[in-house]
Parts: sequence; structure tokens; C-alpha cells
Amino acid sequence: MTKKKKKIISFLLFISLTLISSVGIGIYKVFFQNNIVLPYNETETYIYIKTGSSYQDVIRTLDTLNIIKNFTTFKILARIKKYNQHIKPGKYLIKSNMNNNQLIDMLRMGKQVPVKLIFNNNIRTKKELIDIVTKKLEVDSLSLYQTFENNSLYEPWGFNSHNILCMFIPNTYEFYWNTNSVSFFERMYKEYKKFWNIQRLEKAKKANLSPIEITILASIVLQETKKIDEMPKIAGVYINRLKKDMPLQADPTVVYAIGDFSIKRVLKKHLEIDSPYNTYKYKGLPPGPICLPDPVTIDKTLDYEQHNYLFFCAKEDFSGYHNFAETIAQHQQNALKYKIALNKKNIK
Repeated sequence: MTKKKKKIISFLLFISLTLISSVGIGIYKVFFQNNIVLPYNETETYIYIKTGSSYQDVIRTLDTLNIIKNFTTFKILARIKKYNQHIKPGKYLIKSNMNNNQLIDMLRMGKQVPVKLIFNNNIRTKKELIDIVTKKLEVDSLSLYQTFENNSLYEPWGFNSHNILCMFIPNTYEFYWNTNSVSFFERMYKEYKKFWNIQRLEKAKKANLSPIEITILASIVLQETKKIDEMPKIAGVYINRLKKDMPLQADPTVVYAIGDFSIKRVLKKHLEIDSPYNTYKYKGLPPGPICLPDPVTIDKTLDYEQHNYLFFCAKEDFSGYHNFAETIAQHQQNALKYKIALNKKNIK
């Protein structure tokens, strides 16, 4: 082989290796080179892909966030992996060290991060619950409200539009961001069934009350006292009244019926409101809970004290505890002491 031919072969080999190297570098950049840039030295952020989004919607969202260094390489790999045919909604965690391959695989496979949804015992109404849920999940308030009014969904579970809030046990739950209203309700029913285990069901049966009735009673107990050690005693008073077919005469139910939760002192005029939640006018439990009682309050209600008290009144020292009485005469004395204390503090 002549020197000239050797030079030509060497040159062609060099060109081939250069091309292969260039292609290899190009492939590496498309697949494995970091392609995320986050502002202010942040290490992660989130992208929300709405239900029904198209590939172009995703591109616009990423463009708006301005976190992709090189859109050309991203789009090349997205076409190769056919991501445009596999758009999945959800909330996704974007990390600063991600490459195109990791990002597209995550989006294509729907590997979203869960959202923490917290219910507390301060929730009193459906609207308050809806507001909390719609701030965390994709579902809109109208859809969730319509589900709350859709009796055909939850009547088979034993609920109605008045007591449906009993199904929501305060706790921290994890949901996927794109959970719809029906799936949300189905999940909460599973959590409700899990909470009402055999032990709790047996205690409710001994009290001659259903889980829903226990929850309604617990909601009243919670609004009467925040003292956990006093809850069983107050629950016992209401159990005694129910057994004797006496009206519960619970002030918090009157406040709920009025709908003005700023009321600090229930007056005679307030007792005149005609509402099934006014337990001064109507015997038995109200048709639904007046708040979402937490598991502790429900358990304290299930473990109610067995005593002879039929009345209780807030203590005049404003400690948050109550004076209990077996007779109306004793109760009136306790009530008078509290009334005098209120007047001294000019609490209307």
C-alpha cells in the first residue's frame, strides 16, 4: 500500500471517528446532559399539568416557567420517546440536576408527587372544606360542590346531604393533584371505614348510637370544650339527655343554626331561631355535625363518663372548664355565677 493511500485511509478514519464522536456527544447532550436551570439557586420546583393538556400545552407551561436550558434537545428526545402521545396530568417535581431523559420519563410515566391535604377540627361547613380542598387539588369548587349535593353517590354508604361531613375525619392525607371530585369522595369513604374499626363500632353500639350519630355528638362536645380531660363528662351529659328524651339544649348548635360564629354569648333571642340545628327547639341530635370532630374527640365521646349529670355551665373563672349539676336548681345557681362573671367583663 502506497503512502498516499495510507494517508487517505487515515484521513477517512479520522473523519469517521470525528463524526462518530460528534454524534456521540450530540446523543449524550440530548439524553444525559443537565438541561434544567432554576432561578435564585433553587434546587427544585414543580410543574402542574392540567387534565386534558396537549403536548403543546406542556411546552407552553415549561416555556412560561423558563426552566429548560435547551428546548431543541428536549423536543428531539420528546419526539423520539413519543411523549406527545403520553401526556399525563399531575403535579411533578423538577430537580435542578435533571436531564432530558429523566424529565421526559417522569412526565411520560406519570410519576407525580402527592399533595398533602390537611383537615382540622376548625372546619364547620361544606364551603370551608371545599375551599381547603380546591386550594390543594386541581378539582374546581363547582364540581366538588355538585358532588356534595349528589346524594346518589353517598347514600349507598349511609350518608345524606346533611350528615355527609361526618365522613371526613380530620387528619393529614396524601392525594394526587389531579384527583377528581368523585375519586376524592371515594378515597375519603375508605378512610372513614378504616377509622371506624371493630373496637369503635362496638363502643358506638353500646351507646346505642351509630358512627354518624357519635360524630355529630362529638362535634357538639368539641364546640363545648377544648379540655380533652373534660370531654367524656360532657359527652355523658348529652348521652343522659338523649336517654331521657330531653332536648340537648346545646348553645353551639344554636350558633351553628344562626351561622354567626363570632357570637360569644347565646341570648334568649338567639334561642328563637327555627332550625333543626336548634337543640333548644328540637329534641335529639341535629341532622349533621356542627364541625369536623377530630379522632381524639370522637374517641373521648365513645368513652363517655357514666354519671347522673344532666346540666353543665361554664365556670365563672373562665378556665375553660365547667360546673356540672344533676338538678335544674343546682344548674341555675351555676348559671347565675357565670352570668355575673360575664356581666363584670362586659361580655355581650
